[in-house]
Amino acid sequence: MKLAQILERIENARTGEAVKLIAVSKNVTTKEVLELLEQGQTSFGENRVQELKNKSEILSNLPIEWHFIGRLQSNKINHLLALKPALWQSCESVEAALAVDKRLVCELPCLLQINSAHEDSKQGISPEAAQDAFLQIAQECKFLKPIGVMSIGAHVDDEKVVKKSFETTRKIYENLQSKGAQICSMGMSGDFELAIKCGSNMIRLGSILYS
Repeated sequence: MKLAQILERIENARTGEAVKLIAVSKNVTTKEVLELLEQGQTSFGENRVQELKNKSEILSNLPIEWHFIGRLQSNKINHLLALKPALWQSCESVEAALAVDKRLVCELPCLLQINSAHEDSKQGISPEAAQDAFLQIAQECKFLKPIGVMSIGAHVDDEKVVKKSFETTRKIYENLQSKGAQICSMGMSGDFELAIKCGSNMIRLGSILYS
């Protein structure tokens, strides 16, 4: 689908603040990244450190903002930090935050990933523990800066359940705005319009951009 069509759907879904689109490039090549860049898309997300390294090095002379959105294994921390992503979207726990922070020498913004639907298949902190974890990271980390929250909508067909999972994350985000939260990242190709209606101000789209 053309980027302009996606942007129109985003605009039609939103009722308040602007929504930032992160183009997920995990299953495509630099060719597709360049095609989107030519249409004006400058923010991209990768869920594997090696893929982020490969693409960012090949396209290093271009004005691309890279986000890391996947599970960060402990043996990949140094590799990721060397790439200096604009945002680490998938900080899943206080422990992960502290492990990354002790290896940082410059500031790195991050989002706290919340498992808002309590699904065993997903990483992230429970909604009940999220606010305290965000504040602990902000207090104990020297270079890692939590600036918002991220979640993946419930993996079910029932839209009411998906909506509830987004609303859970949004409420936590609202409670943390006075503590520095600026980003509520939720919504992917199959549910981004619902996520925006529930208050997302950042969405992560993959397949729909390349279909």
